[in-house]
Amino acid sequence: MKKITRDLLFELPKTDLHVHLDGSLRVKTAIELARANNISLPSYAEKDVRDFLSVKGQVENLKTYLDKFDFTLKLMQDYDSLRRIAYELAEDASQENITYMEVRYSPILHQQKGLSLEQIVEAVLDGLRDAEHKYPIRCGVIICGIRSIDPATSVRLAELTVLYKRKGVVGFDLAGGEYDNPAKDHAKAFYVVRKHCVNCTVHAGEAYGPASIHQAIHALGAHRIGHGTRLIEDEDLLNYVCDHRIPLEVCLKSNVQTKTVLRIEHHPFKKYFDRQLRVTLNTDNRLISDTTMTDELWLAVQTWDLDFAQVKKIVLNGFKSLFVPFDEKARIYNEAKIRLNEFERKL
Repeated sequence: MKKITRDLLFELPKTDLHVHLDGSLRVKTAIELARANNISLPSYAEKDVRDFLSVKGQVENLKTYLDKFDFTLKLMQDYDSLRRIAYELAEDASQENITYMEVRYSPILHQQKGLSLEQIVEAVLDGLRDAEHKYPIRCGVIICGIRSIDPATSVRLAELTVLYKRKGVVGFDLAGGEYDNPAKDHAKAFYVVRKHCVNCTVHAGEAYGPASIHQAIHALGAHRIGHGTRLIEDEDLLNYVCDHRIPLEVCLKSNVQTKTVLRIEHHPFKKYFDRQLRVTLNTDNRLISDTTMTDELWLAVQTWDLDFAQVKKIVLNGFKSLFVPFDEKARIYNEAKIRLNEFERKL
């Protein structure tokens, strides 16, 4: 069998289930919006702006990584900007053959100019719909509560999620600084979404240990786990996650950048894969981590010398984990599997 190349990974149908809108702007767009809103940048050269907004190497911790969002959020406070950024994200994703993507963000962070939460949701949905009409990609939205914000706000965001159920919003999440902000404080919000039969995921096991993942699953009822990097430290919990086929939304490059793992070789991803956990690969933040889905797959192939059968399984794990009704998921999954089988035959 031929060796896997980056070009091959680019051509494969893919998912991206864990990508933050406010961490995935185009550099050119960031420059244009900064100028339009009189927001100063250290430089207006594309390379300099990319260096300013993207993480190079490693940062001190997750909090330092999240500080990058302070700037990008300033550019995302009006309807047109939100719609444009959502459209461009879906366009960029489609152009590297991502056929299904779930975009997450917290509307509460986009109200500096007086937009209502509903207007913010509509702006993003409109941008994604525009892209869906032009490109072969299906998009869903995941609304995020924030760990460090009053849990009552998470309840309001959960109610917003329910309001847009079956209108483009497919799930609810809890994001933000993990350390010293326990997930269980937001249990009421997750009860609201689960009571209305809406799927949910939770950032956990990134900047805190397996106890955070335990809370996400058992206190919040998470159907997927964002990152889950430190699950490896709790054998019982790992078995539970595996037995119940709870997908892990793994983001390799950002985990190294935030020192969740010190080196990519230390990442437990391959151990999870070998243990038959439902691991998926995702970008997290295309701009801030300076990555793409092709990059994430290529990093995994290079690090663990994956063969095509392993890559195919990882990609299909993504298609198995969509927050869509089962009949639709089965159709999308089978379409992707047919295409992947065609690539496999050519190899």
